[in-house]
Amino acid sequence: MTDLDTAAAAVTDASWLGLSGSRVLIAGAGGIGGACALAYAAAGASVAVVDRDRAALDALGAELASLGAPHLLVDADLTVHGAGARIVSDVIAEFGGLEVVLHAVGINDRRPILDFTEDEWDHILQVNLSTVFGLVQAAGRHMVAQGFGRVLALSSVSGLLAHHSHGPYAASKGGINQLLRVMAREWAAHGVTVNALAPGYIETPLTAGELAKPGKREDLESLVPAGRLGTPDELTGPALFLSSRHAGFITGHVMYIDGGRTLV
Repeated sequence: MTDLDTAAAAVTDASWLGLSGSRVLIAGAGGIGGACALAYAAAGASVAVVDRDRAALDALGAELASLGAPHLLVDADLTVHGAGARIVSDVIAEFGGLEVVLHAVGINDRRPILDFTEDEWDHILQVNLSTVFGLVQAAGRHMVAQGFGRVLALSSVSGLLAHHSHGPYAASKGGINQLLRVMAREWAAHGVTVNALAPGYIETPLTAGELAKPGKREDLESLVPAGRLGTPDELTGPALFLSSRHAGFITGHVMYIDGGRTLV
């Protein structure tokens, strides 16, 4: 089943969530971000997607168009100061509002901590953590003012577990967890929920190179009680639910979607 088939099948499954007519902004056109964009669109939402990879945006845009979904593709680099605020403003102007924001941008560099320079450390923290602050702060201002909003960002099991050769990445994901918890605390009284989705080992472009190494897939699968790796589509259900009005009393949580990885 293709991503498009899965997204189309989600229309009936997601209808009870009441997301039809919602305005959604997603950072990240590939992997999990792209799968979630298709799922939101299939549920009847208008979807804006921002990424600096034009090819990934165009590929996703073709699938969104096939669904007949209202959508906006934004080619931008969120590491540029002020980019998050500008994009949020543009999306609100285009769609007439914004109810949901999902940050799904991240990079990793699997090396021991002693091998990193300060510039390399700064780059990973900027892409993975600082862009969350810039985008979500701008969305949060709008949502707090309107008295409703749903904020989601991708964390990782690496924000909890001490994986070897994941120092800057793990630090960025732990930072996301705490940043979102503070946002949740500050914005709860204004009808805005803030939660993290923490995937385990998922087959995405970010993990493709690592999984291609001899024996690596088998090694990772052996660490997962479910006995397999996850797929991007398995993040869409949790994202849709936490974006719905049914999740209005759930905030400040890190939801592990990991096949039981954090249990062992």
